[in-house]
Amino acid sequence: MEDIKKEEQKIEKLKSTVKGYIEHHLGKDCERAGIFDNYIGIAYAIRDRLIERWLSTQRSYYKRSVKRVYYLSLEFLVGRTLGNSMVNLGIDDDCTKALEDMGYKMEDIREAEWDAGLGNGGLGRLAACFLDSLATLGIPSYGYGIRYEYGLFYQRIKDGYQVETPDNWLRYGNPWEIDRHGHLFPVYYYGRVNQYIDSKGILKNEWVDTEEIMAMACDTPVPGYKNDNVINMRLWTAKSSRDFDLTFFNSGNYIQAVETKAKSESISKVLYPADHIKEGRLLRLKQQYFFVSATFQDILRRYKKEEPSFDNFTKRVAVQLNDTHPAIAIPEFMRILLDIEGLPWEKAWEITVGTFAYTNHTIMPEALEKWPVSMFESLLPRHLQIIYEINRRFLEEVNWRFPGDSEKRKKMSLIEEGDEKFIRMANLAIVGSHSTNGVSGLHTEIIKNQTFKDFYDMFPERFNNKTNGITPRRWLKKANPLLSDLITEKIGDGWITNLDELKKIAPLAEDKKFREKWMGVKRENKKMLAAYILKRHNITVDAESMFDVQIKRMHEYKRQLLNILHVITLYNRIKNKKDVAPRTVIFAGKAAPAYWMAKLIIKLIHSVAEVVNHSKAVNGKLKVVFMNNYNVSLAERIIPAADLSEQISTAGTEASGTGNMKLSLNGALTIGTLDGANIEIMDEVGKDNIFIFGLTTDEVIQIKNSGYNPYGYYEKNQELKEVLNMIEKGYFSPENTNLFKPIVDSLLRNGDTYMLLCDYESYINCQERVSKLYEDRHEWAKKSILNVANMGKFSSDRTIREYAKEIWGINPDKTF
Repeated sequence: MEDIKKEEQKIEKLKSTVKGYIEHHLGKDCERAGIFDNYIGIAYAIRDRLIERWLSTQRSYYKRSVKRVYYLSLEFLVGRTLGNSMVNLGIDDDCTKALEDMGYKMEDIREAEWDAGLGNGGLGRLAACFLDSLATLGIPSYGYGIRYEYGLFYQRIKDGYQVETPDNWLRYGNPWEIDRHGHLFPVYYYGRVNQYIDSKGILKNEWVDTEEIMAMACDTPVPGYKNDNVINMRLWTAKSSRDFDLTFFNSGNYIQAVETKAKSESISKVLYPADHIKEGRLLRLKQQYFFVSATFQDILRRYKKEEPSFDNFTKRVAVQLNDTHPAIAIPEFMRILLDIEGLPWEKAWEITVGTFAYTNHTIMPEALEKWPVSMFESLLPRHLQIIYEINRRFLEEVNWRFPGDSEKRKKMSLIEEGDEKFIRMANLAIVGSHSTNGVSGLHTEIIKNQTFKDFYDMFPERFNNKTNGITPRRWLKKANPLLSDLITEKIGDGWITNLDELKKIAPLAEDKKFREKWMGVKRENKKMLAAYILKRHNITVDAESMFDVQIKRMHEYKRQLLNILHVITLYNRIKNKKDVAPRTVIFAGKAAPAYWMAKLIIKLIHSVAEVVNHSKAVNGKLKVVFMNNYNVSLAERIIPAADLSEQISTAGTEASGTGNMKLSLNGALTIGTLDGANIEIMDEVGKDNIFIFGLTTDEVIQIKNSGYNPYGYYEKNQELKEVLNMIEKGYFSPENTNLFKPIVDSLLRNGDTYMLLCDYESYINCQERVSKLYEDRHEWAKKSILNVANMGKFSSDRTIREYAKEIWGINPDKTF
């Protein structure tokens, strides 16, 4: 009785807090408040709890003089914060009850929150998962990035074409962030370098005549799971160094007076400005330097509170670079140590290398980031000097280690020579870091033996693997409450912080009643997604059909095109009266605004859907759905309902992937190539519980080296020939018969770069095995259970433990 009374008092207190924020912060009468007002009210009530724990966490760092980890990433794809915060604080039931008492459904309140426009794809989602694990494991840490006012873009579809519109996610403010007006740092650009001899006869460099903008910190608390530990995601927003130019203002030129302010603040306006034009590339470089400059001023401010010299810097600070976007931090830190702190080069370089670690996410050499030297020379002249000096000293070491090997020296140089010189940012990141890691076993082997082989030959001890992971708090407990509750009912909730506990459900795969419950959960999730598809897209799909899902960034190497070739093959078979298992094929993903071919593939998907979905011959056995504006929240709807996970990139092109992990964790079976983390998923779940097809990485290289002829595959396979002919001759575009000819040209006449035609037959045959198994629902459920049971390795908690122990020098078991 006493417990019930306490629970009621707790709910009443929460309701009172929510109402207080609605009245006093929003100035609204609670009787007239709407869904969004109540979302703001509950958000502020939860933020109060987060801030209390965050302040306590920060105090503990100073009290214990801990080593801090700084995770630098240009993206943090955090999605919505409300649900995740409630789950990790353990107050989701309380909040749901309080809002129900006030007349609102939690689902409606959650829908009022806009996904944060702070990332684009896997890179940003990985960073968000890592923050969750850092907080849950209690590792003293901070995430640093940019507070973009606009996300990548909001994807609309008009007549089957992608149309980009502004993603104004901050239109109504963000209740989760705290503006830190006291943490305002100057960031400098342009200018020149003044060299002089000081009173001690030492050559000094001074960066002068610069342009200045200000970086202001905006903090978002990130809670660990039920451990009262809250860390900080600190994002920088650009502010002009002054509101307007008084000279112009006094002369009556009011527009010119505020123009400088507007230009300065454009740096944090948008995620990934277009880089196919010079102005867009320049803005990207400005963004990268902007956030690392502000970050290092902040790191040093914090470090100097406790340390009078730099002797203990690497014992107190670890910096992880998430890809090469923050790599400019290496010459920036050197500039600070040399020009401001007055350290000699050798000491500064030792500290720098000991501080930085670099995560590579890119396999293909042509995709590695590089910047024109001329752009650096204008924008960051002192940094260019430092990069040249790093390169000079490094190449001397290369000469000493590999005498006479001019080809190796050329490939390892930080500077790419040519008519226009470029700075190779990956080379800079490797040379300036004590650790370089890949993000899957295969990826790491490729960067060691192919992409960065010369560096591996020189620094073998610096290279290591850290297979990516995902947080089970968001991607199972929050995203899939029905499955989460079923698992917890059987084995307890230890899996939420120790995903290896899921192995306990493996024996239940043989239990018929448990399989029926498992299938019941999947069926309910599919019904919810089907209802959402009907509401949003006006397409009726059969929840009993196989939900075949490919949700990821649109790119040719990810081979959404191969998937749609299979859809057309199924369409032809159904028309020819062949038996085909009912299937709903679901696509979602954005194409980069300037990526013409990826956008044409989106149009093809819609055109095929238009034909298939309205075909009387198909009669509902096959449906195609493209769900627009893919983001974290949409992923949380689709993933729990997926039966089949399409992970079909060309072998040797995907670094890891994490969508494959999320889908498997939610019981989808994978059809995929031996690429990225698919290999490790296969090793964990067993070859009998995954569908593998296609060439291996070695076979891809071998066929390309011996002269790949895609036309030969076209001539030999009649189904493939029919599919490509239909596309090329306008079957799916009768209003413009040549519309999709460039797609067919890319496959037949322009080399088929990602080898779709070579893998087509293997893929189709594998899909036949998928369809056959799906007809035996109990056997499918058994394999689904075994997939989930064996996903323990793919927790981001495991990944972060490995980073902590093997790269950052922190024992994650002794952090509290």
